Amino acid sequence: MTLNLPRVALTLPVLTALLVAMPGASTNAFAADAEYHHVHITSFAPAVSVRWYTEHLDCQPVADRDDAADCHGVEVTFVPQATQGGTQGTGVNHIGFSYLDLTAKMEELESIGSRGSGVRLQRFEGGEMIREAPGLFKYGFIFDPWGTRIELVEDPDRVGFHHIHLSSTNPDETLEWYQSVLGGERDSLRDRIDGLRYGDIWLLAMEHEEGIPATTEGRAIDHIGFVVDDLGNAANEMRSAGAEFQQEPTVPENARTSARRAFIYGPDNVRLAVVESGFAGIDSTFVEETIADSTPYDQEQTPWGEPDLQGVWTGNAAHGIPLERPSDLGDVENLTAEEAAARREGGTLGSIWGYEREWRDTTLGYDKNAPSTQIAMIVDPPTGRLPERTPEGQRMAEEASRAARLYTENRSAGPEDLTPYVRCITRGLPGLMMPSIYNNGLQIVQGPGFVAIQKEMIHETRVIPTEERAPLNAKLTTYLGDPHGHWEGNTLVVETNNFNGRTNYRGSSADMRLTERFTRTADNRLEYQFTVDDPKVWTQPWTGVFTFNLDNEQYDVVEYACHEGNYGMTNILSGARALDRERAEGSR
Repeated sequence: MTLNLPRVALTLPVLTALLVAMPGASTNAFAADAEYHHVHITSFAPAVSVRWYTEHLDCQPVADRDDAADCHGVEVTFVPQATQGGTQGTGVNHIGFSYLDLTAKMEELESIGSRGSGVRLQRFEGGEMIREAPGLFKYGFIFDPWGTRIELVEDPDRVGFHHIHLSSTNPDETLEWYQSVLGGERDSLRDRIDGLRYGDIWLLAMEHEEGIPATTEGRAIDHIGFVVDDLGNAANEMRSAGAEFQQEPTVPENARTSARRAFIYGPDNVRLAVVESGFAGIDSTFVEETIADSTPYDQEQTPWGEPDLQGVWTGNAAHGIPLERPSDLGDVENLTAEEAAARREGGTLGSIWGYEREWRDTTLGYDKNAPSTQIAMIVDPPTGRLPERTPEGQRMAEEASRAARLYTENRSAGPEDLTPYVRCITRGLPGLMMPSIYNNGLQIVQGPGFVAIQKEMIHETRVIPTEERAPLNAKLTTYLGDPHGHWEGNTLVVETNNFNGRTNYRGSSADMRLTERFTRTADNRLEYQFTVDDPKVWTQPWTGVFTFNLDNEQYDVVEYACHEGNYGMTNILSGARALDRERAEGSR
């Protein structure tokens, strides 16, 4: 009997789940030669993925490799590869892990909360995380940061990596095909779910609810696979059983060994890999950051004779660059491409916990720009660190720290008690220019005497005059200050003061003077340099720099609806009033 368990869409790049046959799983000629191999998942930062599976699913790193984890005897390998989306509607629904105490495991994962580890839990309709299938076991679902849907079950008969679950138009026929072509022992998991056993690993099938499942190729779970001693002989056996090869046996490019691999298609558009003994995966190749040519850029001009900076730019590549140089990097000039990818992915996971991958513009594999290898934004002081604070700056920092603690503890009386960012008013300067997890679009338009700069996040637009004009009255202050722009060769220089002090950047005051320099260093690169001069807070000015990339073809600066602020405001204030009532009743 097939048990239909609830499903949730997979949304991100797991590209390959390779299930491996175990020795002695069946008696046909092909299966007699089969052995376990590995599970293959697509992640654009393998080292980060290894850490995630090690921390949250109790796996262990594989020695001498930074792209594989041993998950209870099952090798899980992570490889960067482009993906076209999640597995919703495809023939592979999820992979499964078993624990002796599922309740404790789910509580452990839930306790991670909003710390940003990338663990996302599926809650069922009633809000619970765990359900029990009568006569079977308890079960629940989580997602890894790369969109892999993972079922956690409580099955003491097999602790660790437990199963791969297929979606099928006809589960019985699907399992028959797998057995005839790839071997395996037909069995029923506790007489409730029909499947095949390959050693201790289950291959299960449940009925697909709507039509024929979409292909797995190019989606989150790209394929599942098996290993044989001699792929040439096995291929002949498989052809005689009716298997159709998508790719003939061959040694893949950048393979670590000379073992061959082939691809076939199974039922329900599931792509299958068959690899030869000794296959050890493929060396990852990372896209290097494109560095601007050192030769002077021939700057294009507007019809009225000013340098043309117009276009839609994105700061995605700069996401992950810390403001200050990390103390453990010493005199390192640049990260490697692999290190930059890992840093970017870490920043992604630590930012908007719980969001689907498609919401994260900086997700590796979606953004076409390679992550920046720049160590830190600050270039002056040469240490890459913020300068010392003045006594007044130190006092302000301590006061801000106390205010931040109170902000999280106090109940807001009204919208005015919330920050301008929460209220979707502004991020302030230079904060609004900084790359974040999403909404990094920057659109520049120009006219004679003016440059308008719109940042996608909160849709703040700065209109900067580039001709001489009288400064504003010093008593007239604004969130974004009073900007004055002028051209120094091909560089737009913007000097801003008259801030109202209701926002700050790293503790800056209303007395801050901000100088920004926009320079087009190549047709597709815009260098952004900013200098903060605030003698009230720091003992000397400090300067940072990073680069925007032109993206007129792909990137659209769309509406910024800010639903967190709009809808969240009701919940924030109603929750505060509920706490008021609880405390009032408790004091009676």
